[in-house]
Amino acid sequence: MVRIEFPVVESEQRMEPFTEDPPELVRRSRLYQEFLAERQEVLRHKWLESEKAGYDIGFERALVGWIVKHRLAWRQHRERLIKGEASPAQRFSTESLVDS
Repeated sequence: MVRIEFPVVESEQRMEPFTEDPPELVRRSRLYQEFLAERQEVLRHKWLESEKAGYDIGFERALVGWIVKHRLAWRQHRERLIKGEASPAQRFSTESLVDS
């Protein structure tokens, strides 16, 4: 059996925010653009759910909630946009999927 050991990283080192913009090649990549779009939707969901709750629910709770409630429909909409089957005017919104 092979045992792999990972170095211990202090929490401060792991949580350090990026101090530089990503390289141009990364910024132009579709993967990075999709990441940014998904992150924006999670932040929008965080804001909406925090307003409903009356307090900041935090990014992790918002992320999990958005993934469970909205990610599949959002990804399908994004794929239709990329294929040209949907127009930007039909923009997906997590507000339209919030359970009443």
